[in-house]
Amino acid sequence: MHPLIKNVEYAVRGALPIRAEALSAELKAGKKLNFDKVVFCNIGNPQQLNQKPITFFRQVSSLCENPELLAPENRELLSKLYPADAIARAEVLLKNIGSIGAYSHSKGIPFIRENVAKFIESRDGYSANPEHIFLTQGASSGVQTMIQILTQNTSVGIMIPIPQYPLYSATISLVDAAPIPYYLNEEENWGLSTEDLKKSIEEGRKAGKDVRALVIINPGNPTGQCLSEQNIREIIDFCHKERLLLLADEVYQTNIYMPKERPFHSFKKVLLSMGEKYKDQELVSFHSTSKGMIGECGRRGGYFECVNIDEGVLEQLYKISSISLCPNVSGQIMVDLMTNPPVEGDASYAKYKSEIDGIFQSLQRRAIKLASCFNSLEGITCNAAEGAMYLFPRITIPQKAVEAAKEAKMAPDAFYSMAMLDATGVCVVPGSGFGQEAGTWHFRSTFLPEENLFDGFCSKIEDFHKDFLNKYRD
Repeated sequence: MHPLIKNVEYAVRGALPIRAEALSAELKAGKKLNFDKVVFCNIGNPQQLNQKPITFFRQVSSLCENPELLAPENRELLSKLYPADAIARAEVLLKNIGSIGAYSHSKGIPFIRENVAKFIESRDGYSANPEHIFLTQGASSGVQTMIQILTQNTSVGIMIPIPQYPLYSATISLVDAAPIPYYLNEEENWGLSTEDLKKSIEEGRKAGKDVRALVIINPGNPTGQCLSEQNIREIIDFCHKERLLLLADEVYQTNIYMPKERPFHSFKKVLLSMGEKYKDQELVSFHSTSKGMIGECGRRGGYFECVNIDEGVLEQLYKISSISLCPNVSGQIMVDLMTNPPVEGDASYAKYKSEIDGIFQSLQRRAIKLASCFNSLEGITCNAAEGAMYLFPRITIPQKAVEAAKEAKMAPDAFYSMAMLDATGVCVVPGSGFGQEAGTWHFRSTFLPEENLFDGFCSKIEDFHKDFLNKYRD
């Protein structure tokens, strides 16, 4: 086996989730445990935790999957089951797709890329070129493609935040590039300073690395922060001065829980507002149907947009995309629906808005409730979630527990998280899987469990934490 594959680590599907799956199987087999259900808070997978799919999206998808329902002889019955706008949307999509069982254009269906371009233009106020948009298998495959195409040799460095989503460290390991870490400031609500960026790039270059790109995750994963417009301007200016490609992971752009204090600003919108000086600044931004209020993770729909990228590079990206033939068409349909949902006046609009608003407001409440739970615990501090789907609390672990973890050949936060899983059935991810400042310990938890479960969910964590501290107290 290639040694690079063995070096790759991906914590959100690592040892704890494997243990959680085993416990879940034991419960299904009738074994009695300390809990009656495993709660998978290790990954942002909303529908696994019973988030209801958006009705309009599923209606259109189902009609595209089974176009015989649209036959004239079925119309009378169909109109009783599906609203008129869902039927019309499916017909338009099928007209532009043909069979969803056929390969599409390697960049994605042109009609859907045109709709994505309109969405971006509506969001930002600046035009988007459908030919510079690539539909992908979720955002992840786009990220992997860009890191792969950047990596000319083993001296290439990619700047990534710490903490970071391990897609980045894993992909960098797989292509044998070098991660160049920069640290987010927990005391400043996981803020980002250009001074820290400068320090990071200088250290990377002193180590002989050809630093080529900066990854920004906004809103943040695992940290949940949302960057201010001024901060984004500073980051763009830094990339321009240092001649770096900016990779903007914006998959949580609708998960904004403090819209007045911390609204979302796309990197493209800010870049294009900064004037002629920055007209050559290269940017690739990523979006996905897996997050937001949609949560269609299994559909694997996403896209990336290239801004100020050389035409020769775009040709190479198209070539690489062609090797995989095309992104899955069901995911592409979900991208179309995400970027072009029902609008006021459509038959499905009232229901769509009610569903979206209901999920959003519940996520806001759950984020506040879980952060309050963590902050009430001895030795734990937790910043509020401005965006995304996660909290990243910091935990003070007693020295006796640190020693016990060492004996178990585990990181202290992994030891704590495994103990939590065994006691409560709640599966989180230790902070060591994301990277963290030396001498600190964290874990990441989603706040996706159903809202009606939160009182019991929080109570179990509180009881576990007290017992853990009592057992290992110094």
